[in-house]
Amino acid sequence: MSKNQVLIVDDESDIRELLELTLGRMNLETRSAENLETAYQLLDQFAFDLCLTDMRLPDGSGLDLVRHIQEKHPLLPVAVITAHGSMETAIAGLKAGAFDFVSKPVDLNELRNLVRTALKVAKTAGAASDGSSAARLLGNSEPIARIRVLIERLARGQAPVYISGESGTGKELAARLIHELGPRAAHPFVPVNCGAIPEHLMESEFFGHKKGSFTGASQDKDGLFRAADGGTLFLDEVGDLPLAMQVKLLRAIQEKSVRPVGAQIEAPVDVRVLSATHHDLHTLVAEGSFRQDLYYRLNVIELRIPPLRERRDDIPLLAEHLSAKLTHGLESRPRLSKTAMDVLQDYDFPGNVRELENILERALTLCDGSEMGPEDLQLRRASDRTAHARRYGDAGRGEELEPAAETAGAARAAGDGPEPVKPYDGREPLDGYLARIERQAIEQALARADQNKTAAAKLLGITFRALRYKLEKLGIE
Repeated sequence: MSKNQVLIVDDESDIRELLELTLGRMNLETRSAENLETAYQLLDQFAFDLCLTDMRLPDGSGLDLVRHIQEKHPLLPVAVITAHGSMETAIAGLKAGAFDFVSKPVDLNELRNLVRTALKVAKTAGAASDGSSAARLLGNSEPIARIRVLIERLARGQAPVYISGESGTGKELAARLIHELGPRAAHPFVPVNCGAIPEHLMESEFFGHKKGSFTGASQDKDGLFRAADGGTLFLDEVGDLPLAMQVKLLRAIQEKSVRPVGAQIEAPVDVRVLSATHHDLHTLVAEGSFRQDLYYRLNVIELRIPPLRERRDDIPLLAEHLSAKLTHGLESRPRLSKTAMDVLQDYDFPGNVRELENILERALTLCDGSEMGPEDLQLRRASDRTAHARRYGDAGRGEELEPAAETAGAARAAGDGPEPVKPYDGREPLDGYLARIERQAIEQALARADQNKTAAAKLLGITFRALRYKLEKLGIE
């Protein structure tokens, strides 16, 4: 078998020698260039699997080489070597299309991990074109076609990606595709809803803890970063993080290491961080509720998921797919009439794809025949849409709040208030005590809201997505 070829571009001979020696011991063949001109010549002569380039070169910048490779050799991963502490330079390289970066003085273990991951990218480059992403990200519209192309490109890199978009647009699906189409696919994808974790437990949840580090810590816990080691950590609703936790998160991302609560030393982690929120992070930064340095570290590349109203041509395909999903296992399923489909395509969908699924589920329940008509959709006229949107919960599920609110009011009037919470006496682990109290509060809210999850989330003062996360975590049906 032929060896993988690596191009090394650096004007310092000792750095080139160190890299050649290290990569040679990994059974890799290397070719070196001391400037851009030589690098361009070598790229024209040989087929490389990876390029390592310094940012400062005698006849230009490493960014020039990154852009050249992006244009002429788009499937070739390129990593940049930056001066120690030059995070702005590293981010500039990632924005230009670099796969990853390594800082001087070069940590050889970090370099080896980077090279192994990059070579996986080289081997799998083009695998994204086999239709695997199209099978998951439905739609034939121009906006969704652009998203597919971006996802396939982002999957080949290691840069942090900030996924923006309204609730219900499919931000988590986009994050999963970036993970599954990239070199980390064989490792864990760990999604976490930042708004669903109690503030006093955040550090332990993210970084883990040592046994006995606090009351209730009955055993060691790895935490989310270490659970995602080698894979991807998806921080959903990252805008809900408190400022104190933002500082710790920033350090973990920059240093690529975490220190569990109660531990004396940090543990290295190899994690790609993807983040998302329905908030406008730029506005939160301006308001002072989100750190600017963390914003720039997370938002190296932004992927905006368009709302459903900007890709109306995809509604028929999505409706057909969701109807089939909702009626899976049934002998026959009602079809949408042409009139009903016209109504759907004229609707603005404040809750996006998630709301479309909710509307179809309701229509399938209400229809009394082989066809779903406009009356089964129960959609309001265009003039009512603004008021209708205000009646949706944060997740845009499309479940109306008023009936549940009336039920909740009746429950309060009947005296079905929450039972008093007993003070913590230390007889059980703290995690168990908090889970029990949380379960009690959620079950009471669901009962008061007649099992309407959107209304229950509103009663609890949390988002629908946060409630859904807690229901799964606590095993509540």
